[in-house]
Amino acid sequence: MTRPVLIIGAGIAGLWAALKLAPRRVILLTGSPLGEGAASGWAQGGVSAALAEDDTPALHARDTIEAGAGLVDTEAAHALAAGAAEQVRELAAIGAPFEREGEAWSLSREAAHSRHRVARVTGDGAGAAIMQTLIAAVRAASHVEIRDGWSAAALIPAEDGGCAGAIARSPTGETVEILAEETVLAMGGAGGLFALTTTPAGAQGQAMAMAARLGAEIQDPEFIQFHPTALNAGLDPAPLCTEALRGDGATLIDRAGHRFMKAIHRDAELAPRDVVARAVHRHNQGGKGAFLDCRCAIGDTFPVHFPAVFAACMSAGIDPRVEPIPVAPTAHYHMGGVAADIDGQTSVPGLWAIGECASTGLHGANRLASNSLAEGLVSAARVAKVLTDASLRATDRAPAVKPAHIPPALPPLALTRLRQAMSRYCGVERSGAGLAELSALIEAMIARHGEADALIAARFITAGAIARTESRGGHFRTDFPKARATARHTRLSLADLADTRPHALAHTAPAE
Repeated sequence: MTRPVLIIGAGIAGLWAALKLAPRRVILLTGSPLGEGAASGWAQGGVSAALAEDDTPALHARDTIEAGAGLVDTEAAHALAAGAAEQVRELAAIGAPFEREGEAWSLSREAAHSRHRVARVTGDGAGAAIMQTLIAAVRAASHVEIRDGWSAAALIPAEDGGCAGAIARSPTGETVEILAEETVLAMGGAGGLFALTTTPAGAQGQAMAMAARLGAEIQDPEFIQFHPTALNAGLDPAPLCTEALRGDGATLIDRAGHRFMKAIHRDAELAPRDVVARAVHRHNQGGKGAFLDCRCAIGDTFPVHFPAVFAACMSAGIDPRVEPIPVAPTAHYHMGGVAADIDGQTSVPGLWAIGECASTGLHGANRLASNSLAEGLVSAARVAKVLTDASLRATDRAPAVKPAHIPPALPPLALTRLRQAMSRYCGVERSGAGLAELSALIEAMIARHGEADALIAARFITAGAIARTESRGGHFRTDFPKARATARHTRLSLADLADTRPHALAHTAPAE
C-alpha cells in the first residue's frame, strides 16, 4: 500500500490541506484534542481577500508588500492575493458563516490595508467559526484518519536525506512510528516561547527544531509580530483585542486621555502593527499607560458586534462600553520559520511546511493584518494541488529510514524562565547586550536540560536577532535603530548555531 500523507497540526492550514488532499490517504496528528490547541480558532479579525468591488488582488499584494518593510517575496504576495478570494468562497460554500450584507460580503478594514477586505464572522469570531466548519468537514471525510490528541515527537530521517514520516506520541504517552510518503508541517508559530502571548502556550516553534534536525534551513526567525492591543490584565495567554475595533474607529489614548498615535504616523491607529506596537510599548514603559477607547466608536453595540472581546474584558472586570481597555503589545505571530517556497516545499525531500510555521517570504518583516488565515488557506490549497498531481503520485517515494532521536522535554519551571527571558530580552525592543545575555541563558539551559525543541527554537530566534544589526518591521534594535539600505533575509541551519557569536550568524542572502 502507498504510504499516506502525514499532516502534523490541525489549525486552519492543516485541516484545509487534509480536505483538499482527497483522494490521497491522509493521517492527521492534531497535537491537542481537535479544535482545542490551534491558534487559528483564536483569530478574531477574519480572512483578508479582495472580495469588494473596489478591490483587486493587485491592491492586496501591494499592501502586503508595503507592510513587509522591504523583505516580502513578491511572488508569494501575488500568489496569496490571487488565491484568497477563491478560498473564502469555497469555505462559505461548505458552511463557514461569513457575514453578508445582502449579496455583498461584510468586510472590515484593518491596519495598513487600503481597502475594506477582511471577511469576518460576528465581528470577532472568524477563527472559531471557520475551525468549527473545517472540523466537521474533516470528521466526515473518508480519506482522513484523525489521530486526535496525538502529537509529533520527532521527524524520521530517510537514508536519502529526506523525511520519511514522524514518531507520534499518543495521549497516553505511547510512541508509534508513522511512515509517510510526504510529511506536511502545519504546526503554528512560536508565541508560547514568550511570557506575554496571544497564542496557545504549546506553540513553541517545534516545527523549526524538528525540520532543522533533518537539515532544513530556518528563515528570518527574528521577526516576531507583537500585536499592539492585547488585553493588559495579567492573563496568560493574553486575550486579543482585535484590530477590527480600530478599523471601526476605536482610538488609542494614554492615562490622561490624550490620543497619541496621530502624532506618530499618518495612519494613526491603523499604522502598520510594528509601529503601533512600539508606540503602545513605550507609553506603558514610560508610565503614561496605553488604553483602547471604544466608548464612542463601538459603545453599547459591543456585546453584539465583538462578543469575544467583550466577554474577555468583562471577565477581567472591565466594561469596554463605559471605560477604556488597558492594552499592551504581546507576542502574536511568527513571520519567520521553516524556509519553504510558495507551494510549501522545503529543502528536505518529502518535507513540506505551510501556515505560520513556514517562512515563504510572504510576510517579510511585518505581517499585514488578517493575512494569517488567508495564508493558511492558500498555502494548504497549493500544497494539496502539488501532492495530488498525477506525475508526483507516479513516482511515490518509499525511502529506507534511519533511527529518529526524540529530544527531551523542557521542565515546566525551566520553560517559565525561558519565556520570561524571551519577553524581556527579545520582545518589542531589543539590544545587543540583552540578546547576548539571553543567548548565554539558552546555552546554559541546553547544557542542563538537553536540546529540547523549545530551546532550539529560542536559539534560532535569538541568533537571528543578534545577526540582524538593524531595525526592520517586527525586529527593533535600540542599538541599531535604523534600517540598512539593502534588505536581506536571515537564513540559518542547525550547524550555524554551533557558534553564537554575531559574525558567525550573519549567514544571509539578498532578498528577492
